[in-house]
Parts: sequence; structure tokens; C-alpha cells
Amino acid sequence: MREKLGILLSVVMLGVLALTGCGSDSGAASNKDIKILLVINQMDSFRETLVAAAKDTAQAEGVQLEFKDADGSMEQQVNYLKSAGAEGYDVILCSPISAETVVELKASAGDIPIIFINSCPDEKQLKAGKYIYAGSDEYVAGQFQAEYVLGKLADRQEINVVLIKGEKGHSATNGRTKGVKQTLESSGKKISYVFEDYADWDQGLSKNLFEIFLKTGSPVDCVICENDSMALGVIEVCKAENIDLSTLPVLGVDATADGCAAIKSGEMAFTVCQSGVGQGEAAVKAAIRFARGESLDSLEGVSEDGKYVWVPFEKVDSTNVSQYGN
Repeated sequence: MREKLGILLSVVMLGVLALTGCGSDSGAASNKDIKILLVINQMDSFRETLVAAAKDTAQAEGVQLEFKDADGSMEQQVNYLKSAGAEGYDVILCSPISAETVVELKASAGDIPIIFINSCPDEKQLKAGKYIYAGSDEYVAGQFQAEYVLGKLADRQEINVVLIKGEKGHSATNGRTKGVKQTLESSGKKISYVFEDYADWDQGLSKNLFEIFLKTGSPVDCVICENDSMALGVIEVCKAENIDLSTLPVLGVDATADGCAAIKSGEMAFTVCQSGVGQGEAAVKAAIRFARGESLDSLEGVSEDGKYVWVPFEKVDSTNVSQYGN
């Protein structure tokens, strides 16, 4: 009897071990067959960080990820998405050339779900479980910049603002501009935008625009730039013109290595950390769940309607800059 019982227990234990083994290997096995296509509109320093994080996350999760750079060409980006079905991709991560191209991109991808990154489409173009956005709420970046200005210039009842914006029509430009203006204007102070123009995220163009502004002789109390590169262009001009940067706050967004170095040296007042690492990781993790046919409900940062996976912005100034830009 004891012998039979021992054999029976052994069989049961082997069965449990077999089931446990299958459970531990099934995730890796299913991940191994997942193919993700990552298509960027055009590379820059922030997108390089995002792409590197996406690749690292894919490798850690055991999935296949192929990267394509459309190099600013809408035609090339569409071609990449059209060929994705034939090449067996399960999910596409796409940073669209512009928000206006999203309808064509969705049509080009066919039945393949798309996770948009870096440039957020209009909400009506998103659909839970099929077309979502993984990134940061751009309004918050502008809000944080405005809050810094209001705190720094708390004794002023009138604030003269230079606003250097990104690409016209880009979701980040629209969100950050709205966040800045609504927050400043709800303060009850008189806000005067003494200069406002688009510099397309470019340091050289921002430098030229600020040089033009200075020739007007208009008063300025702060310079709000919608990324660090444009802020660095303004700082170049200020240094050349011997403008005291301790009395003229220049603000950026992204917390790039160069931006954080400028804060450490006392040249830039404030930036907002947009985590390219966090966005790349979140996009790949969402893609894996799409490929498995799983819900995003338990994924960190997912919105209630399932259309967004939010990666928080973070405030960066001289008090905490040592934690960023490395």
C-alpha cells in the first residue's frame, strides 16, 4: 500500500513540475514569435533615446523588433507600414510624420494594430485595443514651465514672455503651447507675449529668431522654449550679448544631457524631463500585450478609456538636475 501511495505521489509531483515548467516557458515561447515594427518619422536626440529603450525592452522581453527610419518622408513611412503585413509583423510602433497623416497610416497598416509614439494623433483616431498612443501628456510640460515662471516672477503683476515653439501642427507643440498659455493666463497676472514663433525644435533657428527679437528692443522677463535645443540657441545669443542669465530665466523641455549641463552651469533655469526611456519601454510592453491579445488594464499609466499609456513628465531645476541628463 505504501509503495502504491509513493508511486502515486511521485506521478502527481511530476505532473505538477511539468505544468509549472510549461507555465514558465510559455511566456518566453510566445514572446519569441512576436514581431514588432518600429517606424520613426525622423531621428533626433530624443528619438534616439526612445528607440534605444524600445530595443533594450524588446531584447529583455524576448521579442523581435525591427527599426526603420522614414527620414522625414511620408511616402517612405507609408511604404514601411504597407509592407508590414506581408513581412509578418504583429504590431507597429509609429511616430507619424504629422498628425494629419494618421488616417493614411492606419489604412496602410491594414489589420495590424498601431501604437503611436512621440506625436499624438487626434483622439478620434484612437481606438482601445487597436490604435493607441504611448507617451507623455504634452499639456503638462507647458503647465510645469508656466508654473515655474509664475513662482520665479511671483512679485510681478505683468510678465513679458518670449515663446519659442516647436514644429507647427505637431502634437507636442500644440499641447505645450496650450499648457503654457492656459496656466499663465489663469494666474490673474497680465501676460504679454512680446514674441512668439516656431523654431521646429532646432537650436540654430531658435538662435536666429531670438536675435531678431532682441533687435526690437522689447522688454522680456522670461524665454519659454518647447525643447532644450531651442533653449540652448537662446542661451547662445544671451551669452554673446552679455545678457545676465541669472535675471532672464530660459526654460526648455526634455532634460537632455546638454540641457541639464546648462542648468548645472546656471545658464538654463528649468527643463521638463520627457522620459524617452519610459516611452520606449511602455510602447513595447503595450505592443506585447496587443500581440498576445491581452488587455492593457494592468499596464502602468494606461488611461481609463484604454486609448493612452501615459509616461509622466518630471520637473527639473538646479535642486534636482544631478538626477537627470546622464
